[in-house]
Amino acid sequence: MKKATKKEIQEIQKRFVERYSDAVTELHYKNAYELVIAVALSAQCTDKRVNLITPALFEKYPTPQDLADADIEEVKKLINTCSFFNNKAKNLIAMAKRVVEVYDGEIPMNEKELQTLAGVGQKTANVVMIEYTGANLMAVDTHVFRVAHRLGLSDDKTAKATEATLVKKFKTDLHVLHQAMVLFGRYICTAKNPKCEKCFLTEFCKTKESFKV
Repeated sequence: MKKATKKEIQEIQKRFVERYSDAVTELHYKNAYELVIAVALSAQCTDKRVNLITPALFEKYPTPQDLADADIEEVKKLINTCSFFNNKAKNLIAMAKRVVEVYDGEIPMNEKELQTLAGVGQKTANVVMIEYTGANLMAVDTHVFRVAHRLGLSDDKTAKATEATLVKKFKTDLHVLHQAMVLFGRYICTAKNPKCEKCFLTEFCKTKESFKV
């Protein structure tokens, strides 16, 4: 597959930033604690589904201490329509316990410290930092992975390698570009039947094939 030229990369970045400069996550949250939970639940689950689950969860466990003391079966009941809910329930309680014991009940705003929390990998940590602090980081989900490959920005085989490539090629405005590529992939450059008639990057498209992380 043909790769995007340096000039094309600059133009792609410019158009994404212009169109999506105010974009934020579609996950609903009120604070860092709720954001971490929502992002963790969104792994292999839609934001729409997560937003249906979290109100009752946040109401029952409004603080890390409440969640740390939670009964795992109760947590499972509240999130059982989410993918991998058994494992996610276990991780949520373990995450809350560490936040209480190590960070005095405050979510650490550092991507390396976030990754010490159960269920929080590099992608989740980066998404939290991007959304909450506007950090110049990139996170690659299935939408970003697909868009990056279709536009010839990356031919990497994994999300992690794709992330490193995008950071190297774009360098700046990474938080905006992450949100832009997620929304562009979710609503325009979809996996099946991409909405090419709505696309503002048609001349840079290298393929309409779908790519899975």
